[in-house]
Amino acid sequence: MSRRPNTSRRLGDSASIPFVGSLNPKSRPSPLLSIGLVVVGALLIIGYVYHGSGGRSGDINAFGRLEGGVSCAVEVQRILPTLKKVYGDSMRKVLHVGPDTCSVVSKLLKEEDTEAWGIEPYDLEDADANCKSLVRKGIVRVADIKFPLPYRPKSFSLVIVSDAVDYLSPKYLNRTLPDLARVSADGVVILSGYPGQQRAKVAELAKFGRPAKLRSSSWWIRFFVQTGLEENESAAKKFEQAAAKKSFKPLCQVFHLKSFQL
Repeated sequence: MSRRPNTSRRLGDSASIPFVGSLNPKSRPSPLLSIGLVVVGALLIIGYVYHGSGGRSGDINAFGRLEGGVSCAVEVQRILPTLKKVYGDSMRKVLHVGPDTCSVVSKLLKEEDTEAWGIEPYDLEDADANCKSLVRKGIVRVADIKFPLPYRPKSFSLVIVSDAVDYLSPKYLNRTLPDLARVSADGVVILSGYPGQQRAKVAELAKFGRPAKLRSSSWWIRFFVQTGLEENESAAKKFEQAAAKKSFKPLCQVFHLKSFQL
């Protein structure tokens, strides 16, 4: 008497029937399913960070922290209300110098009785429509800050610099910082990263030309003295007091310099 074949076993082992393997409790999960779960989890985390950060500027800052770095261009936008309390009418005509200047200038232009211009020291290949519009209007321009700026002395009441100085060697800082003080009437505010912070990704080194050199506050103070730049102690004290009232600690070093008295 012949044996009848075990059809149920064949069905369970067959690879020709779609999704049969998923019915086997001992089968391994699909690699695509694992990747999908990881992606969904990452999106949920990012969504949580976004909603808990209080809006778009917080979102940008959160992304900067997730990437392991801090953007002083984002920090400028956070401290603008404090700077306005410190400098008052000196915020009426501002020049911002540094990466992502279009975002900073757009923020400044929303302030009442404030005119703003920007210098982008690097390229604007990925500029959005708003940034391209600012460039067409001449409000923002691309310029190498290692060379004299195309402005007359005291063209602006206040000059704000973020990130840019961290990518310059002392050779160029010797020329750039005095030139920034030259075009300001009431002072220069410099935002620089703290030592130990991660700033540029490897992919961005081609844009910046060199990795960021994050220097200590004592290094900057010695440099200011050596180049004949004078710190604005009054403005620095007012800034610290205003920040303390709000229990606010800037993520970047903030230096206040006087303009050159020509």
